[in-house]
Amino acid sequence: MKYFKKILRFAIPYKKYAVLNIVANIFYALFSTLSMLSLFPMMNVLFGNTERLDVKPEWTGLGNAIDFVEDSLNYFVTQKSNEGVDDVLIFMVILVVSMFFMKNIFNYLAMYFITFLRNGVLKDLRNAMYKKTVELPLSHYSEKRKGDTIARITSDVLEIQHSFLSILELIVREPLTIIFTIGGMLLISVELTLFVFIFIPVSGFIISLIGKSLKRKSDRVQKEQGYFLSILEETLGGLKIIKGFNAENSFTKKFRASTDKFYHFSNKLLNRQNLASPASEFLGITVIAVLLWYGGRMVLIDQTLNPALFIVYMGLAYQILTPAKAISKASYSVKKGNAAAERILEILETENNIQDKHDAIEKNNFEESLSIEKLSFKYEDDWVLKNFSLQVKKGQTIALVGQSGSGKSTIANLLTRFYDVNEGAVKIDGTDIRDLKLHSLRGLMGLVTQDSILFNDTIKGNLLVGKENATDEEIIEALKIANAWEFVETLPNVLETNIGDSGNKLSGGQKQRLSIARAVLKNPPIMILDEATSALDTESERLVQNALEKMMKNRTSIVIAHRLSTIQNADKIIVMSKGQIVEQGTHQELLSNKGVYFGLIEMQSFD
Repeated sequence: MKYFKKILRFAIPYKKYAVLNIVANIFYALFSTLSMLSLFPMMNVLFGNTERLDVKPEWTGLGNAIDFVEDSLNYFVTQKSNEGVDDVLIFMVILVVSMFFMKNIFNYLAMYFITFLRNGVLKDLRNAMYKKTVELPLSHYSEKRKGDTIARITSDVLEIQHSFLSILELIVREPLTIIFTIGGMLLISVELTLFVFIFIPVSGFIISLIGKSLKRKSDRVQKEQGYFLSILEETLGGLKIIKGFNAENSFTKKFRASTDKFYHFSNKLLNRQNLASPASEFLGITVIAVLLWYGGRMVLIDQTLNPALFIVYMGLAYQILTPAKAISKASYSVKKGNAAAERILEILETENNIQDKHDAIEKNNFEESLSIEKLSFKYEDDWVLKNFSLQVKKGQTIALVGQSGSGKSTIANLLTRFYDVNEGAVKIDGTDIRDLKLHSLRGLMGLVTQDSILFNDTIKGNLLVGKENATDEEIIEALKIANAWEFVETLPNVLETNIGDSGNKLSGGQKQRLSIARAVLKNPPIMILDEATSALDTESERLVQNALEKMMKNRTSIVIAHRLSTIQNADKIIVMSKGQIVEQGTHQELLSNKGVYFGLIEMQSFD
């Protein structure tokens, strides 16, 4: 329950609905008992057991409460029967129907109020999960499966919703129904009720044995669901490769293996859960059977119990079975919900190691320089960058080149603070970026990556990621600078054209030019281009390179380049190898040195 208690804080904004639900449940439980008790005078009339009583009875204390109630009913029936038998029957029918009507009205109200509570908690939980998912650093997702995160936000949160309903029933509705019902049973016969209590603890013990392993089984089901959702997410993302390499069977086998495990785990879980209801009902009927024997003796042999009261008593005893079964099922739901809550809280309570300091500075302009000072960094065990230093003055274009794995893209990750440095510092105008607010730091930077990350939205929607309140005129201007307007204006719905999942309705060059237009629209003082042209054909590269040159005018740019032909006009070229600077200078200077850069140029010329 410790995980579930932490989830309860999400119910605080909806506490008024919880209070209203509790009030409605109290009345529901009360009228559930009264609806059964209201059958007693009707049966007395039908069986002709009503004793004629012309003198109004007087209250003499709790010890004679049952006699007082019975005498009051007999007196009332005697008075009504003087007016005619039909009047007595009509009144009794109206009384019974009214009690059952009130019971069902409060049942509906209880469910009505809890709907707002359940769906409110569901909404807030998902919002909190999504917010946390977006806030967590990239390093978190390098170790986690995306499908598992999706499963937690969808099915695990839904499990919490169902469990939340169950726990309110467990705490309020069903126990109160049982308490009121037992109160009615005690009023009818203390001896018979005490006899029933001998069997209830035995039944409870047997039912509790069934649910002990439910949390563990539920946890296995939810983890496996996360795994096959991961396979599905990877399949949809890599469908072109799967088909191209005839790997459909391989992935299908992997998916089927996971769903087979899910099938077996789910069967074990549901069969254990399904055992709760029949087990509790059978044990309840066993108690009823014993009651029939013992109570029957009291009616027929000892004659210490009114037959009509015994029938009402049996109705009350059977009425206990429904809330008892509900409590049994609810306790299992809570166990399942606890497993789901544990998985949800694992995300919500994951510590984000890249956060604003409490005294972080807001910086909205870039004035002098960006400097990297004696920086060392590793993702896990091996150093990716070692003692790396670099100064970029405002307005300069600096290019980073080198073979794959030399640490070029890591520089981009550290400048944008997707990761924090292990040693050294990155500074903007002399201020360590760890002392700046993350939002303002990233507001100073525009990012164009090798993979054109676009969303299943319109062209306009994708560009508004760069600037939320941009006008159509600003968007068109950004598209023109990025050499993208030439194809956008020919599209059926122009700016309102949907580009499909990941922009797959567009070519590689078109997608990249849209990415550049998005960065242009943001208009940041510092631009980071991470191999922005390496995946393009020659014609697309020419258009994109032209767009990049227009974008980088009067702007500080850090260009991570694979194709060296694109960075020949850079103010300074930094040649990297194994996380260290091996050469630096202009294009001409590095060529004349005939060192590593010259070798890279020769290889690309040969290619």
